[in-house]
Amino acid sequence: MSKQSALAATAFAAALAVAPISARAETAVADIVANYEAMAEAIFGDAAARARDLDKAIDALLAEPTKEKLDAARVAWKAARVPYMQSEGFRFGNKIVDDWEGKVNAWPLDEGLIDYVNADTYGDSSDENPLYIANVIANPKIQMGDKVVDAKKIDKALLVQLNTAMDVESNVTTGYHAIEFLLWGQDLNGTKPGAGNRPASDFDLKACTGGNCDRRGAYLKAATTLLIDDLDEMVGDWKVGGDARKAIDAQDDGGKLTVILTGIGSLSYGELAGERMKLGVILHDTEEEHDCFSDNTQNSHYYDQVGMMGIWNGHYDGATQVKGASIATLAHERVPEAAKRVDAALAATLTKMKAIKDKADSGEMAYDQMLAAGNDAGNKLVLDAVDALVVQARAVEAVVGALNLKIELEGSDSLDNPDAVGKQ
Repeated sequence: MSKQSALAATAFAAALAVAPISARAETAVADIVANYEAMAEAIFGDAAARARDLDKAIDALLAEPTKEKLDAARVAWKAARVPYMQSEGFRFGNKIVDDWEGKVNAWPLDEGLIDYVNADTYGDSSDENPLYIANVIANPKIQMGDKVVDAKKIDKALLVQLNTAMDVESNVTTGYHAIEFLLWGQDLNGTKPGAGNRPASDFDLKACTGGNCDRRGAYLKAATTLLIDDLDEMVGDWKVGGDARKAIDAQDDGGKLTVILTGIGSLSYGELAGERMKLGVILHDTEEEHDCFSDNTQNSHYYDQVGMMGIWNGHYDGATQVKGASIATLAHERVPEAAKRVDAALAATLTKMKAIKDKADSGEMAYDQMLAAGNDAGNKLVLDAVDALVVQARAVEAVVGALNLKIELEGSDSLDNPDAVGKQ
């Protein structure tokens, strides 16, 4: 072989050795973030679209307040929750989402501020909340300290004004749960079977039950159109050039990855495992059920998990499908063992969440029944999912450490200091 041929063969062999490495070029953070942003825009967009479907169902209910129309509005409300819950993994890492979230998903709420309640179960006063039974629907004037609020016209502006009034977090007048209460009414069953059972006649102007049916309808309509406004605002924040995208894009690569991982980790740990799930079991209190009027909590928790898995894998399978570069791919390239641990933890948690969902959806045991004292099987279903979420959060932290990043997860006394829960 000539010297020239030998050199050519050597170069060819070197090219073959290099080619696989080039083909496996590391996933770019810019691509991960672009896909993450597109997912957020799509998910919030689907949430806004489902809210519009809910608004149409509510229009039909108010035009013809029958049981069938009320049932259809309830179905639309549950459908509207599916995309929204998948958005919650965007919360904790993105300040713009976290600051906004209280307008659409705050809970628990003191429903006596909104409408009539059963005094035997709800009580007639609260040391913490002067507006505990203010009942906006029944009263054209609301006394707030030394100020009187004109509530003759129930509209979006009034609901915004009263939301978290007097700096009381449970004064929730806007969002999904205010609408949920108006559609279902109080769940007076405790840990026995059954959800809220508001009659359709509560919206019937000709055969009104509950009083003030015109104002109740006005409240329901205002709350729903306000929900659409708020969701549209968040869709705009995630469009190209929107404030949420600008906030992420302004960070360095490490900061961008931290945003994504903080959202998954904090929702897993402090928010979902702690405040939404373990607290209810510790207190055996159905008021700690997330969708407490509709008995839809199993689905809200399940789709929270679906959303976190989607963010990790860079895939949203909704009306608008998004699939692209993901933090999972990058983690598998850089820290494969830690990445595999997250994959396994996410799958395990989904299995536990599905066990809760299947049990509740079957009608065999609602989520609020699972919280009951003495219901060992129900408590275990919830606590098994809590344990899986904690493992999931720790797996996310392991990826963070392996990537030389740093995050601070949202905490919860229910997990970190359970002996203090419920004590004044």
